[in-house]
Amino acid sequence: MTREQFLSSLPHLREKLLFPDPALELAIENALHANQWFIPEFTRHALHSIATAYLDESRCRAWIDSYLVEYGDPKQVGIIMAGNIPLVGFHDLFCVLASGHQAIVKLSDKDSLLIKEIVDQWNQVLPGIRDQVQFTDRLAGYDAVIATGSNNAARYFEYYFNKYPHILRRNRNGVAILTGEESMEDLKRLADDIFLYFGLGCRNVSFMLVPDGYHFGMWDEAMSDYKSLEHHNKYKNNLEYNFAIYIINQIPHIQLGHLILKEDPAIASRIGSLHFQYYTDENDISNLLEPRREEIQCLLSKDPVTNWEYVPFGSSQEPSLYQYADGVDTMKFLTAL
Repeated sequence: MTREQFLSSLPHLREKLLFPDPALELAIENALHANQWFIPEFTRHALHSIATAYLDESRCRAWIDSYLVEYGDPKQVGIIMAGNIPLVGFHDLFCVLASGHQAIVKLSDKDSLLIKEIVDQWNQVLPGIRDQVQFTDRLAGYDAVIATGSNNAARYFEYYFNKYPHILRRNRNGVAILTGEESMEDLKRLADDIFLYFGLGCRNVSFMLVPDGYHFGMWDEAMSDYKSLEHHNKYKNNLEYNFAIYIINQIPHIQLGHLILKEDPAIASRIGSLHFQYYTDENDISNLLEPRREEIQCLLSKDPVTNWEYVPFGSSQEPSLYQYADGVDTMKFLTAL
């Protein structure tokens, strides 16, 4: 596979993801049967995000050119994928192939169908790309590793892959900073960052900083587009459990029906819950967030925040090619192998 072949295949794969054929439609349906969190609406959102953010030929060409990628000495790169949201591991696979390497992929049991189907779809427009990707239950024969998992899994990864070039990722979450001047439209966009994929992604907002005296009066209407999620069986079970815990323990909270707001300094929150903390000024924001930088995947606000990856409201789940998980440049790592 040459770089030009890789690039010229992207518009065709883009069309396949934007307009799924029966095989991809079946994979979307089967993914739901295998994992009830993968509702078709959210899987289609993931496909659309990949198609629009990664598969634009000119943007991808500029991205690859910025790393001076030279094909010709492919390495075997092991990828251990997470399965918290649909296709969350695709960016790692895309980077490996874009840098001219070959991938040995261990899929998550929670997302074992969709990546395979996309590779099959890609092989239809770029015959041979399937040969660059090996799916396995046990990694072997790799030269480098990219592994994503829980904090507990990361300790295992560190021990097992210590002797190899590696990128190891842990739990992180999205954080939003509100000023109190947000419009209803701003808050509705923020709802996407909170509720897409049921809040299970590392870029989903699980914690907010709000100014002293902030009122949540607009929130019931602002979050209403996702009210139907309270009828999803797994999400509903988590909501009811968390609500019961807060009531039994007399923990102050704001109940919106499909979301529970709770004052809590923890970055990570339970499913169906959103933590918040009050701040006084910009220095207070820095003091509250800087010590917890390793827990934060991205920062959302109306305006850029110095020294942080800035993400506008409503776009946390649509990262660009250049927005790498945990702030570690995957392409720089791969091109240095």
